[in-house]
Amino acid sequence: MKTIAAGAFKVQCLAIMDEVRATGEPVVITKRGIPVAKVVPTGIPANIFGSMANDFKIVGDIEAPAAPLREWRAVRGSRR
Repeated sequence: MKTIAAGAFKVQCLAIMDEVRATGEPVVITKRGIPVAKVVPTGIPANIFGSMANDFKIVGDIEAPAAPLREWRAVRGSRR
């Protein structure tokens, strides 16, 4: 596992985050030689749009109300 001093991390932060994302290898940040933090990949795909394609199937009308309007209390005006 790669380690880097906090001062060097401060200067190279964005490049190190890109490297962690690309390689998946965590980086430990040290302060005076003592580990204080770890940068790890999140496991979330870089492009989330379309990442769940073909994982589920929509069945029926997804825009229709869950219950008929006559059953809605707000429409009936009652306060049960």
